[in-house]
Amino acid sequence: MNKRATLAEIASAAPTQTLTERAYRDIEEMIVTLKLEPGTAVSEAELSQHLGIGRTPIREALQRLAREHLILILPRRGILVSEINVARQLRLLEVRREVERLIARSAARRATPAERERFVELARLFEKSDRINDDVAFMRTDREFNMLCSTAARNEFAAGAMSQMHSLSRRFWYLHYRQAADMPLTAKLHADIARAIARGDERQAAQASDRLLDVIDKFTRDTLTAA
Repeated sequence: MNKRATLAEIASAAPTQTLTERAYRDIEEMIVTLKLEPGTAVSEAELSQHLGIGRTPIREALQRLAREHLILILPRRGILVSEINVARQLRLLEVRREVERLIARSAARRATPAERERFVELARLFEKSDRINDDVAFMRTDREFNMLCSTAARNEFAAGAMSQMHSLSRRFWYLHYRQAADMPLTAKLHADIARAIARGDERQAAQASDRLLDVIDKFTRDTLTAA
């Protein structure tokens, strides 16, 4: 396959989501934005009816969410949305800092031209979500940004590690950002990473990632005193 064909293929419309992917996306957003609060019991039947998706895709999505620690599947007790724990979140950030730096650097080196263009657009979307104070838009942009970083890095092991951390991080941020977070700064730092990756600047991408994690770590610790 030549380079021109590859870029044309990437630039074409994204493949249609499977029902499992749609179920995962919708349930993950419900958990992250606290429509399903920590400790809430959920059932395949209720989610199937609410989302209009069959129970098999719902079951597969729930299994993925369990691997990402957003839900607990308890034999003979049902399915619960996992609780939020600050100490656990801090341990998560120790790992996330190292992996996210690697992903940012690798994405800056390996991203395709089409992916670099999308990183530029995502930087604009981060800044727009802050201007209009739209937290859900920010979360959706962040989710796409994380997925694009993992794709562009082209390291399936790093991507697998990050997939288990980002949803938990977004949920924690959504719960606490009004009391302890600086949304304009958070949006700017995400945009800085996106633009560094778009430029192919590995050093700046890694440094921007560290600056973001510094802010997230402080924010996480500040929730202890803001509670």
